[in-house]
Amino acid sequence: MSNITRRDFSRRLALGAAGVAALGAIRESVQGKPGDAASGPKRPNFVFISSDQHSFRFARFMGHPLVRTPNLDKIAARGVVLENNYCGNPVCAPARSCMMTGMYSSDLNSFGNTTVYDGSYPTWGKRLKDAGYDCRGFGKMDLNAAYDLGFKGQLLNEHADDPDITELFRRPPIFRFNDRDIVNGKSRPERDKYDAEVAQGACNFITNESKSLNTPWAVYAGFYMPHPPFVGLKDYFDYYLPLVKPVQVPEKYLEDMQMPIPYQAMRDFEGVSTPIAAEKIARAYAGYFAKITEVDEYIGQVYDALEASGQLDNTYFIYTADHGEALGYNGLWLKNDLYEGAAHVPLIINGPGLTSGQRISQPTGHIDLVATMMEWAGLGPIKELRGTSLTPLLKGEQSGGPQWAYSESHSDGNTAGSCMIRAGDWKLMHFTWYGDYLFNLRDDPYEYKNLIHSADGKEKAAELQNKLHALVDPEKITMQAFNRQNQILEGYTKSLSEEKLFDLFKKRLGEGQGRSIAQKLKSGMLC
Repeated sequence: MSNITRRDFSRRLALGAAGVAALGAIRESVQGKPGDAASGPKRPNFVFISSDQHSFRFARFMGHPLVRTPNLDKIAARGVVLENNYCGNPVCAPARSCMMTGMYSSDLNSFGNTTVYDGSYPTWGKRLKDAGYDCRGFGKMDLNAAYDLGFKGQLLNEHADDPDITELFRRPPIFRFNDRDIVNGKSRPERDKYDAEVAQGACNFITNESKSLNTPWAVYAGFYMPHPPFVGLKDYFDYYLPLVKPVQVPEKYLEDMQMPIPYQAMRDFEGVSTPIAAEKIARAYAGYFAKITEVDEYIGQVYDALEASGQLDNTYFIYTADHGEALGYNGLWLKNDLYEGAAHVPLIINGPGLTSGQRISQPTGHIDLVATMMEWAGLGPIKELRGTSLTPLLKGEQSGGPQWAYSESHSDGNTAGSCMIRAGDWKLMHFTWYGDYLFNLRDDPYEYKNLIHSADGKEKAAELQNKLHALVDPEKITMQAFNRQNQILEGYTKSLSEEKLFDLFKKRLGEGQGRSIAQKLKSGMLC
């Protein structure tokens, strides 16, 4: 399947929806209805929904007092909420490489939105397809269509064709000239056409074709919201704007530079190290919350279509997000960091055999979700997967299942590679060349107090450091990321003229910075 743009997506999806309905009718006339054929034990279906940049904090089912998510609340009440779930990497393309394969992003040479999925390990869609599943995909996946991803449908793999070039400039980092402008919000009169059509594509398949199949099936729906810009549907935006209460980061925390040095540099990279007007921050919150509530509607449409199809009892309905949003917490915005806002994401699983209303506090990750799906589909355990099945936790066995969660970050704005590991209430962040930070999230949920040198923290830090180094070699993957990024930059420099380099760079770097770096690269002064 070739990569397509968001502009092309709507046109092709409309054609695809009609084709889906027609195909269902053809199959029924040729094959008969599913019940006509002899069948063995029934394998479950899957509906896997991912939004983009939805942090764990901002949903009613996660305890937020303001953000309205009625459909997700309903799905959560009927299923299981994994309260402490983490993405594998807090930026789109590498996060999705983890979410879709069950591997670490460094296993896939995916570190940011230029170094996309390299096909080293198959997606869960490919594994299911090879096992006889009919897999359909709609919306943003952000991998690489040069490889067989396992899905039929209309998928957006935008960063394979439209890289975030700033990933290639990390030693030292340049600045993103327009990120500061994102910290604002406004309203729009009409619904988001892209996400509405993603929901329509998934609903059309479930309603018009899925029951006519003689195979189990899986649907992936990748929504773009609540990714910035923070432009929300007017009714929701106007509702939230007078009610939002943006987080107040303690002045002492920022003045005393208590955050890791790489994240101090990231504030400059994002252009947010100087104060931003309170009204802009409030509008950014209102727009973000409005987009969450709108995408909740589309998720509800897919769930309702599944329930109306009569297949809810044999289908696992999964909701998560690729990564979160910092939203001003810890003095940062957007993503690319390992604080809770960007790395900690929602996860709901609703399906056969699960206890309604169950909530699990054990740390988990997207890699564990993939291992679990493969087990439910009759394919597991798959030894190469990095994750651990969630089944023991879902059965109430606290001693089984994942005992920790891991994430890593090597993308835009990061002066060095970083990794995090969480076990219980404790979370360790490791920065290559810059040391470690330790937080107790029960006592310090906003990660303001580094306990790495405290009496209570030393033993726990040593325990987590040992666990982290047993999983990965942080310095090795730091250099792996730098080498891969430099390889891509060298390729651009050798193959493109100065003007072509400038055209590639100016979208993210701005005209002046883009021109200067293009000249230096072509003169051999920078690479």
